Amino acid sequence: MNERTEDALQLLTDLIRIPSFSKEEDKTAQIIGTFLEQKGVKFERLNNNLISRNKFFDESKYTIVLNSHHDTVKVVDGWTRDPFGAEVENEKLFGLGSNDAGGCLVSLIATYIFFYDKPLDYNLILIASAEEENFGKNGVSSVLSKLDIEPDLGIIGEPTQMQMAVAEKGLIVIDGLAKGESGHVAYQKGENAIYKAMDDIKWISNYQFPKVSETLGKVMMSATQVEGGIQHNVIPDSCKFVVDVRVNDYYGLKEVADIISTNCSSEMTPRSLKWHPSRIDMNHPLVKKGKSLDLDYYGSSTMSDQVHFKCPTMKIGPGDSLRSHTADEYILKGEVEQGISTYISLLEGLSL
Repeated sequence: MNERTEDALQLLTDLIRIPSFSKEEDKTAQIIGTFLEQKGVKFERLNNNLISRNKFFDESKYTIVLNSHHDTVKVVDGWTRDPFGAEVENEKLFGLGSNDAGGCLVSLIATYIFFYDKPLDYNLILIASAEEENFGKNGVSSVLSKLDIEPDLGIIGEPTQMQMAVAEKGLIVIDGLAKGESGHVAYQKGENAIYKAMDDIKWISNYQFPKVSETLGKVMMSATQVEGGIQHNVIPDSCKFVVDVRVNDYYGLKEVADIISTNCSSEMTPRSLKWHPSRIDMNHPLVKKGKSLDLDYYGSSTMSDQVHFKCPTMKIGPGDSLRSHTADEYILKGEVEQGISTYISLLEGLSL
């Protein structure tokens, strides 16, 4: 491997060894900052986000943001290795955050450093962001709101096996509340709120939204949490449940929320209507460049910081999304090498 890849893998190893759960990324932010300083790259820090502009930044030029995150989820059960051990076996680098999204982050950083002091036809902004895993208020959205320039394009580093995610589903999290009437269970008095919730959950399980997207497929709904009852001998007068809805690009979030509310007897309250679907035009120069490199493309069902960008974005990075949030998470060394070379090829000579 060349020096660029070795440096990226060493940075990833250092990041894995330091816990960086969402909202607790101060130490990994310091590690990234030190790495950039050693490479002669100027940056600023906003909370636990690091932001850098290429050496010859010119506000009159087209601006591309390279973004990935350095926070992780909590450690899940089932690990057979130290999640922070950064062990290497058979070219696999194990560790929490190695795949999601450490490999993408260090590959983008290596790519950014490659272009940093070169005269370009466009600007580059690097954002190594925090709080992605919990959509925290001090993550990339806080950075974008404070930039003095509107980005024209975003490349979001998430594990896609270096395929181009040209679209991403939106998300609605809905809190359901079924209301009944309490009574003594021995007399079967009252109205059981759990049964009312069950009827709505059954509808959620069976309903199919008619519009199916070419890239994002169907709208998908799943009941993911249920809470009801206070003790065994009382008919419950309320039952709470949560519904996760993944929305394709053929529907507005409010439209979907209204359809669900109309068909359910429970109160259905969306937590937010701001996590919209996103897509990039298939004729965009970045997509065309990816196709010229024989990169496959698809629509992604998982959410990312893509949702915070107003400009066109593409999600692409080394690693496999199926490894994310799993025990014994890992990334292949060769995937990082491929990630760096592909990112560079995408940006080199990109005509915008």
